[in-house]
Amino acid sequence: MSQTISTVAFIGLGVMGYPMAGHLARQGLTVRVYNRTAATAKAWVAEHGGSHHKTPQEAAQGADIVLVCVGNDDDVREVTAGPQGALKGMAAGSLLVDHTTASSDLAEELAGTCREQGTGFIDAPVSGGQQGAINGVLTIMCGGDESEFARAEPILCHYARAVSLMGPAGSGQLTKMVNQICIAGLVQGLAEGLHFAEQAGLDQQRVIDVIAKGAAGSWQMENRHKTMIGDEYEHGFAVDWMRKDLGICLDQARRLQARLPVTALVDQFYGDIQVMGGGRWDTSSLLRRLRDLGRG
Repeated sequence: MSQTISTVAFIGLGVMGYPMAGHLARQGLTVRVYNRTAATAKAWVAEHGGSHHKTPQEAAQGADIVLVCVGNDDDVREVTAGPQGALKGMAAGSLLVDHTTASSDLAEELAGTCREQGTGFIDAPVSGGQQGAINGVLTIMCGGDESEFARAEPILCHYARAVSLMGPAGSGQLTKMVNQICIAGLVQGLAEGLHFAEQAGLDQQRVIDVIAKGAAGSWQMENRHKTMIGDEYEHGFAVDWMRKDLGICLDQARRLQARLPVTALVDQFYGDIQVMGGGRWDTSSLLRRLRDLGRG
């Protein structure tokens, strides 16, 4: 039952993990943290309390649930199954939850490893970005066993407004792939629409004010149109990370024989932005690409 969870370990205090772990501390849970950059972990403890540890293994010791939020498949393997990984510190009956956007293969691999040592596993990638993490309103899509999900859900609800079990291990990652596929097409469509409006001499803000109330409206339109019009991209979800995610999507699509022509094209456009030096720009920088092409 959820009330038995009093001590949690949080591995990875990046732009997402830092505020997510903070929500847990504010709920009165004992939080043990690990971050590759120790200074960040020390700063988190100074702000929120709890304790920081030198390795994921140390952080996981005594934790009822271990939450991971790092960069990619290799990072997850290192902090969970590596020589000083969290799994080496986890007791039987504890639960590992991976919030990293990673491959479904990795989720299935970790589920098997956890099963062998008597621990539970949930793959639980998130959507909502840094602001969603700060405000505690993330959407979390999960894969795993129903009983293990029932244990994890109350903890995840401390920083999410929607937590859903999508199926067995790997299903959360597959659902996150659908999320990223949809976002890629939406952002490119929004970029093209704003570019067209600009070239046509229309007031872009007035255009958005009208069409956002109709069928064209979206989260991307509501939350990104102002910075796109202002040509501001030093914020948000980085192009580098989106390319990582789309690479996972396209690799999975090849194995599923699913056709993703628009996704593949937008992935190439993000490659162009990386060449422009915009790897850390927000994904809405697709409009900058169109503007630069127009100037050329």
